[in-house]
Amino acid sequence: MQVMKWSVIALAVAAGSTQMAMASSQSESKGFIEDSSFNIFNRALYMNRDYKNGADTTTDGASAKRNGYSEEFGLGIRLLFESGFTEGTVGVGFDAHSLSSIKLDTGKGRAGIGQFDRNGLGQAEDTQSEVGGAIKFRVSDTVLKHGNMIVESPVLSTDDSRILPEVATGTMITSNEIEGLELTAGRFTAISSQRSTDRDTYGLTSINLLGANYSFTDNFSGAIHASDVEDHYKKYYVNLNYNLPLAEEQALNFDFNAYRTSDTGKKLSGEVDNTIWSLATAYSFGAHTVTIAHQRSTGNTGYVYGFNGGVDASGTIWLANSVQYSDFDREDENSWQARYDIDMATFGVPGLSFMTRYITGTNITVRDSKTGVITAKNAKEHEFNVEAKYVVQEGAAKDLSFRVRSAIYRADSDQNGSYGADNNDVRLIVEYPLSVL
Repeated sequence: MQVMKWSVIALAVAAGSTQMAMASSQSESKGFIEDSSFNIFNRALYMNRDYKNGADTTTDGASAKRNGYSEEFGLGIRLLFESGFTEGTVGVGFDAHSLSSIKLDTGKGRAGIGQFDRNGLGQAEDTQSEVGGAIKFRVSDTVLKHGNMIVESPVLSTDDSRILPEVATGTMITSNEIEGLELTAGRFTAISSQRSTDRDTYGLTSINLLGANYSFTDNFSGAIHASDVEDHYKKYYVNLNYNLPLAEEQALNFDFNAYRTSDTGKKLSGEVDNTIWSLATAYSFGAHTVTIAHQRSTGNTGYVYGFNGGVDASGTIWLANSVQYSDFDREDENSWQARYDIDMATFGVPGLSFMTRYITGTNITVRDSKTGVITAKNAKEHEFNVEAKYVVQEGAAKDLSFRVRSAIYRADSDQNGSYGADNNDVRLIVEYPLSVL
């Protein structure tokens, strides 16, 4: 199967290189400097969690007991340079980045929700910085990149839910030689977490990935991806998305996502046996969108994110009920979501939007974390989210955005602690992208 997919990539590259009469990205290259860009992305994020049952959220043994409350406030500054490609049959370029975080407020008793690294005393670091880069080559519409990079694949997606993103180290090839078809393949050997400047925070062995996205029509697309984390697990993903236009300013959208994950090799992540899928149906009419989603997990374990004994590395999961706090992906869990979005541009306030949703999960199997013995078979959890966002539309502050996110998460006594403690999660996010070149 893997050989066949690599053959498809090779054929796509060959097809693109033989059709010289057709324009390609490389043939239209203006040069290394002429096509370069330099952007500065600023994100300020205030985040707190109020653990309503007074749970001890200490994670490293160095911090004092927090008495059920965590709070962090920081600023992240990203400097992102992307060169163009040199002219010719094979274009050469490079990308470079600098990621810096500044602690604005937190304390030893309140730290530990993923914004900052901590010292041996459990105190959040005042500042952190890391730099990285990648060299890249382009032939026709195929790009090969090697080095440090942000990755967006359903089977390896660097997380960007805090002030700074995760960064992966490895090699990635992306081919768009055939219209409507994007092929990807990669191998990565390290991932730096959002709160650390380590090159490889999680002790990753290696992860190989393959993927294909194809637009069958303007309204129907599909994707299939696979990854193999050496001595941990193999993961497969499939997506189908269909948009059905109705009357003027009305449409139905159907989005299906599914994962299959199973252990392999030395089973360094323990037993892994999970199949999980979601189906979301969204009805949009004018400024309004109403979404109903169902998600179901089966197998002998819940969904597995990370590479090292359950560490939440690259914790993004492309499912409908992956929301602000919970992903509703525990063993045997069934969950439903009802969501409502409104775009206030229709009412004369462009840039302002609101969202609210409620998700409930049932039938969760809970096991003892040490023995694996089942302790409950019908645990429950639920979450309520409210969001508001405003993006400045014009002027010197164009694209400056303000976002408020609120989550109320509760679980019954059987489930509480298996995924996380009851909590109210509040995030205030200010983002300001600047284009220098």
